[in-house]
Amino acid sequence: MTKRIISFAVVTILLLVAIFFSATTGSVSMGLGEFIRALFGEQNADFAVIKDLRFPRIIIAIFAGAALSVAGALLQAVMRNPLADAGVIGISAGAGFMSMFIITFLPTLFFFTPLFAFIGGALACFLVFVLSWKSGLEPMRLILVGIAISAVFTGLREAFIMICGYMNVTIDGSFTSNMTMKTWTEVEIMVLYGTVGLVLAVLLVKWCNLLTLDDKTVRSLGFPLMTARIVIAAVAVLLSAIATAVAGVISFVGLLIPHIARRLVGNDYKYVIPFSMLAGALLILIADTLGRTLVAPQEIPASTLMAIIGGPFLIFLLRRGDRAK
Repeated sequence: MTKRIISFAVVTILLLVAIFFSATTGSVSMGLGEFIRALFGEQNADFAVIKDLRFPRIIIAIFAGAALSVAGALLQAVMRNPLADAGVIGISAGAGFMSMFIITFLPTLFFFTPLFAFIGGALACFLVFVLSWKSGLEPMRLILVGIAISAVFTGLREAFIMICGYMNVTIDGSFTSNMTMKTWTEVEIMVLYGTVGLVLAVLLVKWCNLLTLDDKTVRSLGFPLMTARIVIAAVAVLLSAIATAVAGVISFVGLLIPHIARRLVGNDYKYVIPFSMLAGALLILIADTLGRTLVAPQEIPASTLMAIIGGPFLIFLLRRGDRAK
C-alpha cells in the first residue's frame, strides 16, 4: 500500500513539474514567480505567447499520453498479452490513415475526425485479432501480424500522400506525429473525446480484472465474456483513435507504461488504469518537451523519441518471454 501511494504521489508531482518546465522553457522563457503572477491575471506579453502556443501543445500531449497508455492496458487485458499496444499491432496506423483520408476530402467534418479514426482503428484491430487467432493469441504471432497490418496501412498512407501530390491536393500537416502549432480547437476535440474514453476505461476496471481469470471460471460466474472483450477493445480503439487523430501516430506508450504500472501499483486495474493515465501523460509531455528543446530551433517528434525508447523495450520483453518458455 505504501509503495502504491508513493508511486502515485511521485508521478503526480513529476507531472506538475513537467507541465511548468514545458510551459516556461524554450525560445520564450519565464521564471516561476513571473509565471504564477501571469497565470493569475498579471499582464505579460511572454505569457500570452505561452498561452496560445504552448498550453494547447501541453494539454494535447497530456491527453494523448494518458489515452495511449490506458488503451495499451485495456488491450493487454482483452488479449491477455503483455505485448499488445495500439502502435505495435497496427491500430494507430489504421486510425491515422482513415483520419487523413477523411479530413483531406471532407475538411468540414474536422471535429468528427476521432470517430473516423475509430473506424480505421477498429478495422485494424479486427484484422489483427482474426489473423492472430489460432487457439489463442500467441505473443509472437500477434506481433508479426500487427507489424504486417501496420505496414499495410502505412503503405496506404504513403500511397495516398503520393496520389494527392499528383492531384495537387493538400494534405493536412497535423498527421506528422509532431505537436507543433496545435490550436485550441484541437484541444477541444482531444479533451472532449479523450475525457469520454478515459471515463469509460475507469468504469471498466472490474471487467478488466475478471478477464485475468480463466475463461471457464469467468463463464461459471455468468459473466458475458465475449461482450466484455468487445466493449473493452472498442474503448481501447477509441482512445487510440483520439490520440492518433490529434497528435499523430505514437507507438510503444501503451506497451511501456502498463508494465511500469504493474510493477509499481500491482495488477489490480483499479490502480493500473489511473496510474497509467498519469504516467503516460508524463512520458509524452517529457518526450515532446525534450524534442522541442534539445536541438532548438529544430524539433524531434515525440513519436521518434518513443520509438528510440520503445524499440529496445519490446526486444527486452520478447527475449524475456523466450527465456520463460
